[in-house]
Amino acid sequence: MGFQIWKMGFCFGLLSCSLLSVSSKAATGDAAAVEGTVYVDGKAPIGTIDDDFVCATLDWWPPEKCDYGTCSWGLAGLLNLDLSNKILLNAVKAFSPLKIRLGGSLQDKLTYGTDDNRKPCTAFVKKPSEMFGFTEGCLPLERWDELNDFFAKSGAKIIFGLNALAGRSIKAGGPAIGPWNYTNAESFIRYTVEKNYNIYGWELGNELSGNGVGTRITANQYAADAAALKSIVQKIYKDVDSKPLVIAPGGFFDTDWFKEFIDKTTASLDVVTHHIYNLGPGVDTHLVEKILNPSVLDNIVGAFSGLQDIIKSSPTSGTAWVGEAGGAYNSGHNLVTNAFVFSFWYLDQLGMAAKYDTKTYCRQSLIGGNYGLLDTKTFVPNPDYYSALLWHRLMGRNVLYTSFAGTKKIRSYTHCAKQSEGIMLLLINLDRSTTVRVKLEFNNTNAFRHKHGSRTLHNQHMSFEKTIVQLPQVADAEIGREEYHLTPADGNIQSQTMLLNGNNLSVDSSGIIPPLEPFHVNSTKPITVAPLSIVFIHLPDVMLPACKVRL
Repeated sequence: MGFQIWKMGFCFGLLSCSLLSVSSKAATGDAAAVEGTVYVDGKAPIGTIDDDFVCATLDWWPPEKCDYGTCSWGLAGLLNLDLSNKILLNAVKAFSPLKIRLGGSLQDKLTYGTDDNRKPCTAFVKKPSEMFGFTEGCLPLERWDELNDFFAKSGAKIIFGLNALAGRSIKAGGPAIGPWNYTNAESFIRYTVEKNYNIYGWELGNELSGNGVGTRITANQYAADAAALKSIVQKIYKDVDSKPLVIAPGGFFDTDWFKEFIDKTTASLDVVTHHIYNLGPGVDTHLVEKILNPSVLDNIVGAFSGLQDIIKSSPTSGTAWVGEAGGAYNSGHNLVTNAFVFSFWYLDQLGMAAKYDTKTYCRQSLIGGNYGLLDTKTFVPNPDYYSALLWHRLMGRNVLYTSFAGTKKIRSYTHCAKQSEGIMLLLINLDRSTTVRVKLEFNNTNAFRHKHGSRTLHNQHMSFEKTIVQLPQVADAEIGREEYHLTPADGNIQSQTMLLNGNNLSVDSSGIIPPLEPFHVNSTKPITVAPLSIVFIHLPDVMLPACKVRL
């Protein structure tokens, strides 16, 4: 995150153009304070995201899935999840809509209980000698019906991950050989269409790109298989107005593999998905330190920028998604990846992904493991659920170039506001003891609008290299902003309770998701970003050309 000053600058504030300091109940008078500057390029967006950018996953893991001696999945797998739970339903409905990707390692060992499947439709059974530690399993059509009933009630948009290993021969530690046998998948897709179930996208395979996980498929063969899926979708959906997306490969980014695959799927692929577990294994005892380390957070930039560059240089019309991201692999780490501290990683990931023109970001998981947005046993939202919901409601489609100067411990992202005027600024303070006072500067001199009664400030078009607009020093000034301050309960970043503007976020006895209300602040009041806190700031009177662009 570098320092940059534009020839044409714009700053608004009192006296020395400081962006009025972000007030937080978590701020302490004893904390050291530093100043820094957020620079926002308001000329044009650097990327756009989907309106339903936030996505979450549901997985197939049975209760016997264990990592490092801990079995953290419980009854959160797709075959046994309690679909009648009110909190689960309300949590999904709150997004209106939430994209949900159904998939994971076992999707490539999953068959579907359609008429063509001659084998008994039985559940996964733990068997250490098998790839991923389980035998082949089957999705009964009755369960598929139940799942779709829930999806319809909740308004979710479903991405289904298909078994890409069907029909291939696999040698231990080696590649998967042969073409994809799509017979069972085609039958399953046909059943889904006949039942009028709405599928947003069909995704082929899970973590089989590059070196793969468990096994791998060459880019050339995968491209042929993606073309086969496209043909199946076109055939089965020929009389359906809204056709689902064709998505692949759902694996870890590998430059050469992805380039060959993308170049060979220009006519068949709508979305290119990759996975992110950049913090290492869930058993790592240094995860908190990693999450608070800007260098570690930046270690995934190469994947984002590399995929963006390949897509830009290819004739493909496909767009980039993060199809699965849990941060720490093998189910995460209790009281880290399901605690407040993980919102530093998660919100930074959302901001970074959007910056590199990623259209959708799927979090592993909605529920299950130690990285669920919801608690595996109680279904109660973990802190990251509220972080995701705030992002979904506040951060608009257009992404603005943003950089921060003053301390390496502030992460900053700016979007045009969602369904409202102005901009949304996201500030993440990774410092354990330092309060940060922030200045905000733009490279556009026509960035600020203020109306007070019938009076409008007009003296904004000036020929100086940097223009400072002083806010009116009057008691009844109407220039205001909205602030959402996220802090942990009792100041413990490993707490599973999040505070919004000092108030506990929790569901009520009926399982209703709480309202996420901001502070309404007069902009003549000072602002600070407290240590180890996250702040969304809505500045409705900052009007930038980039926010008038419709891409």
